[in-house]
Amino acid sequence: MKRTGVMLAAALTMLAACDETTQPGAAGGPFISPLPDNILAIADPKQDLNAVKVDPVDGCLVYRHVGPVETTFLPLRNKDGRPICTRTPAETTPAT
Repeated sequence: MKRTGVMLAAALTMLAACDETTQPGAAGGPFISPLPDNILAIADPKQDLNAVKVDPVDGCLVYRHVGPVETTFLPLRNKDGRPICTRTPAETTPAT
């Protein structure tokens, strides 16, 4: 029983040390800082513009949303509600 408690304490300590912003594989890597002026001009200001990065899957920008239950990355959208991307949809579609 004592060994199980020690193992549980060690596992919780290791999990507490994890931080999604420092893990190299966490949705594309580090944040863009400072954010370019042209992105600031078109992005909806209701989003967290301090934690933005490029999603390597589709080339679109995502921002960190801290909710009441979990922290996740959501698409960064312009003031019209459209996603802001670094590539056009044609560039992200694989050739057949």
